[in-house]
Amino acid sequence: MSDTTQADPIFRPVMVLMSGRMFGFLAAFFIPVVLARLFDQSDFGSYKQLFLIHTTLFGLAQLGMAESLYYFLPMEKNRSGAYIVNALLLMGGAGAICALVLWWQSDAIALLLNNVELAQYIPLVGIYLLLILLGLLLEIVLTVRRQHVGASISYAGTDLLRAIFFVVPVLWVADLGWLMAGAVAFASIRLLATLIYLMRTNDIVLRTDLHHFKRHTAYALPFGLAGFIEVIQLNIHLYAVAYFFDVATFAIYAVGCLQVPLIDILMTSTSNVMMVNMRQKLVQQDYRAALEIWIDAVKKISMVLFPLVTLLILVAPALIVLLFGEAYRASVPVFIVWAASSVLVCLMTDGVLRVFAQNRFLILQNILKLAIIVLLIQSFLEGLHLIGAVLVTTMATMVIKIIAVARVRSLLNATWSEVLPWGSQAGTALICGLAALPCVLMINLWQLTGLLMLLGVSTVFTLSYILLLLWLGPLSGKEKGQLIAWASAPLLRHRTNQ
Repeated sequence: MSDTTQADPIFRPVMVLMSGRMFGFLAAFFIPVVLARLFDQSDFGSYKQLFLIHTTLFGLAQLGMAESLYYFLPMEKNRSGAYIVNALLLMGGAGAICALVLWWQSDAIALLLNNVELAQYIPLVGIYLLLILLGLLLEIVLTVRRQHVGASISYAGTDLLRAIFFVVPVLWVADLGWLMAGAVAFASIRLLATLIYLMRTNDIVLRTDLHHFKRHTAYALPFGLAGFIEVIQLNIHLYAVAYFFDVATFAIYAVGCLQVPLIDILMTSTSNVMMVNMRQKLVQQDYRAALEIWIDAVKKISMVLFPLVTLLILVAPALIVLLFGEAYRASVPVFIVWAASSVLVCLMTDGVLRVFAQNRFLILQNILKLAIIVLLIQSFLEGLHLIGAVLVTTMATMVIKIIAVARVRSLLNATWSEVLPWGSQAGTALICGLAALPCVLMINLWQLTGLLMLLGVSTVFTLSYILLLLWLGPLSGKEKGQLIAWASAPLLRHRTNQ
């Protein structure tokens, strides 16, 4: 298998998408950091619970319609408007139903989360959810149409705008009501931008089509059910902690389960490009090319994700205390385990299964994972306290990933030696370990703490990893050249401007 066969279809678009989103990365990342400083632990815990509700219903109310566009739009460009309208209608209807339920059952939901004060804000979550759902399709359509620069700009602008509208109202008045008002205003602007783009794009004719509506929903709804179950099993540990502990303890656990936006950016950008490229090859019945795209995507994401996770573990104590303060030092052990579990993201099996329309398999694997977590989480919490909730989730994820990789191997007609870039991943892991050695010595010998530890360790590790990657890493000559060109582009632009 050639190292460069599929380098450009994955490497260039992913780097474009990630480069643009990095501008919004810091703003999005610091939303909870700022709010943790402005709110006490109880109010911050309430904020996390409100958006836990949103995240859960967001997975349900999509009904699989948004992600299914990656399946339909690449091969049916002339009917793209019909599929887009289908998605808007169903997601809008589902969002409206969710909003009504949240308004009607706000007291019961607050009681379930062991936080009666939450009830007054829950209806606003429903309004925010509806608006976000209706504005969801913008980057999907841009990516499918290979307008990667536009998608990148949209991602970055969205993250920046979200940060502004979430944080500024709370700076004015540190109240959850003001935060939710800002969230609704942001979602309204986002929806307006999506509608303007869709209506002004000449080759997208927005119309309804009953025949394709049935076909669309037949594919999407089982996938949507799988997605909903996936969201439940991803968040069940948070609901369990909210149920068994008070709001302040939930805040500590939620900080430990800090979502590092770069990981989501990396996974989403890579998976989306991979799905579009794989779908095009499978339409041509070229399974070998599809396998190469999968292998290349896993290889590339591992070379970024492995060092990122290693660095997060190294700087965990300094990072958590610096961002959230001494009040959240108890979150550090949870964060270390949570960060380590992120390496499983590099196995983007769900993307492959979606390309093959394996919706029933997705449902079954997510049900199995949910069952494992539900059966074991209480005993893990009793025996290991907060870390137990993360460990049981990680264990269940590992079981499911093994099963999913086996299914991918079968679908792509690959052998076990072919289905993953074993050598590349082992080499990347070894390089991460070597790059971490001088950092461990720095921490232990010089007793670094705080910002000094964070900056020093990050700099030494990053430089060590890049040098080792270019020297020993599993990159072809062409890929090394692309990496060097991308990394040096800002410097070259600066010299040109001078």
